[in-house]
Amino acid sequence: MKKIIHTPNAPAPIGPYNQAVLYGNMLYTSGQIAIDPKTGNLEIDDIKSETRLVMENMKAVLSAADMSFEHVIKSSIFVSDMHNFAAINEVYGSYFNEENAPARETVEVANLPKFVNVEISMIAAK
Repeated sequence: MKKIIHTPNAPAPIGPYNQAVLYGNMLYTSGQIAIDPKTGNLEIDDIKSETRLVMENMKAVLSAADMSFEHVIKSSIFVSDMHNFAAINEVYGSYFNEENAPARETVEVANLPKFVNVEISMIAAK
């Protein structure tokens, strides 16, 4: 049976989806972008700050499911400009231990919701 995960510490969904769904011991998150959950404002002026907010939003979603980045087994990173890869990777990498970092793909796309620069989703397991 699936359980809907929701926290006020991450941006509220803006469509017919949820922040995450827990199914058994597996957590499937929706993509997170750089919306400040306290103000609802986008913060996309600096790619490192933008990525950090995305990761903090993801941290809040994981926490709402009693998980952490240690539980993440797969990440998907969508970027609007692959030239930002190094900066995004630097911030993203600071949330994981290299020895047990999750599997991942990074894909450049034409556009992202609200024309942000980066969106990240994850799959985690207990």
